[in-house]
Amino acid sequence: MACVLLQISTADSLVLGTIQIMIGIFHVFMWYFLLVLYMGQIKGAFGTYEPITYKTGCTLWGIFFIIAGVFLIRVTKYPTRSGIICTLIINIICIITTITAVTLTIIELSHFNSVSYRNYGQAKLGREVSRILLFFYALEFSIALTHSICSCSDLFRRQNDHTSVAEEAGSTLQKP
Repeated sequence: MACVLLQISTADSLVLGTIQIMIGIFHVFMWYFLLVLYMGQIKGAFGTYEPITYKTGCTLWGIFFIIAGVFLIRVTKYPTRSGIICTLIINIICIITTITAVTLTIIELSHFNSVSYRNYGQAKLGREVSRILLFFYALEFSIALTHSICSCSDLFRRQNDHTSVAEEAGSTLQKP
């Protein structure tokens, strides 16, 4: 029952949406950085370093975070039931995306095959970027989860308000 009482202020929602957009833009920039970094590798005797997160475009998934932030700001300014549901759905997609990205990043960081000595510096830098992104995945997960919980409680509260208004209207019609 306490979950129903959760509310988030307009200012907090706008801040959370802005932070989601900034995290998403940061992830897209990091994807571009990794693209330039790994494309500049030289084929050596031990090959090049191509981690699983790079092959799957894991950091490019930041586009979902940007979309979630835009939806969140839009729903904060113009709240509708369908807008809240769309925001809830995109936040759930962000949660799934971050869990997948964290899993792939941990797999990447736990395995390190030998690379050519010429590519070792680039591989090391790429792994450091992955470690930094782990922090931002956790931050995005917490923002998306927080807003999803508050959206669910808001939908439930709106449903109860509509039900109670309908019941009052029905009871006043039946009294005469």
